[in-house]
Amino acid sequence: MSSDIDLIEEVLRKRGLVSRIFANREVLHPDYIPETLPHREREIAKLAEILVISAKGERPSNVFLYGLTGTGKTAVAKYVVKKLVEKASSYGVKLNYAYVNTRKVDTAYKVLASIASSLGLRVPHTGLAVSEIYRRYVSALDSWGGLHIVILDEIDFFVKKNGDDLLYKLLRVNEDLLNARVSIIGITNDLNFVEELDPRVRSSLGEEEIVFQPYNADQLFTILKQRAELAFKPGVIDDSVISYCAALAAREHGDARRALDLLRVSGEIAEREGADRVTVEHVKKASVELEENRVYQSVVSLPLHQKLVLKTILEIAMSRGQATTGEVYTRYVERAKQHSLEPLTMRRVSDIISQLDMMGLIVAEVVNRGRHGVTKVIRIRSDIVPIIERALRELD
Repeated sequence: MSSDIDLIEEVLRKRGLVSRIFANREVLHPDYIPETLPHREREIAKLAEILVISAKGERPSNVFLYGLTGTGKTAVAKYVVKKLVEKASSYGVKLNYAYVNTRKVDTAYKVLASIASSLGLRVPHTGLAVSEIYRRYVSALDSWGGLHIVILDEIDFFVKKNGDDLLYKLLRVNEDLLNARVSIIGITNDLNFVEELDPRVRSSLGEEEIVFQPYNADQLFTILKQRAELAFKPGVIDDSVISYCAALAAREHGDARRALDLLRVSGEIAEREGADRVTVEHVKKASVELEENRVYQSVVSLPLHQKLVLKTILEIAMSRGQATTGEVYTRYVERAKQHSLEPLTMRRVSDIISQLDMMGLIVAEVVNRGRHGVTKVIRIRSDIVPIIERALRELD
């Protein structure tokens, strides 16, 4: 019998349907929430203390979770809220939640529709006013009569793109409710997010704050080890490879998401190569692959004016080795007019250059040229030029 099973597995493996590397690769994806979250016990306890009254049907304070990408904010929020929903159910309390990543669901219409859908409310993809979706959501809430926790992930990105009107509306939604209540959990990478909000929004927050610190290499190793035991087949990966992944991710501000991606892509490369084990060499290849994908996606998702500025820098730097802000601005204005666009101001372009520098797409440094004053010298990273060129091909 076992030989028959082995024969079937061999056929499936040849057809690419059975992996000799992975037992369950899904546990390496960022949206997987494990049974335990190592090194986030303090944050879990604090969030649970704030939200615990929701299990009794009472509305807790709004909460904002701050921290760099990959520090466990989303995982902790989902973990705690799911546990509370389970507990509330055992008490016969109506408690539900909505999770929306507002970077992916990036318009007021889509955000409200996604929130409403968590209550079973169907909203058409288009065709309604935002005010009408809001009215339907409020009506559905009052008909349901429970407590709704709304988790808004990457809310800083949404507000920068769309303004803070929707956030203000959601923060004040309880004023429009008779039989239900709503509590907001905001998740942001920007520690100064609240300070940048309109005063009327700030005054409506009444929020608690929890700051998530980056993981160190030892903590990342624990996290990866936990996931690897579930993700990979026995004997496929050893601690030295896991440790190498953790060390690489620790250099990237302790980003657990980056560490998990490294581990997953390393396994996928080993799988594509027909290897029996995941090695450090596979991790090195995965690091290059992920960096190329990160750069490409970063450039492709830039707004048009930022793409034009980057394209201008690329052209000047490739011909002369470097560029100054003044040179970039002059060429950018010409390009904007060619695309029938109103050029941005010099100050705004200077801000864009700083943003591109922070994203790691260019290198900009201030140089003192004596009596000629201070100027910003801009260079392009030679190792990512082909990726940037490919991502900007639409502008040719």
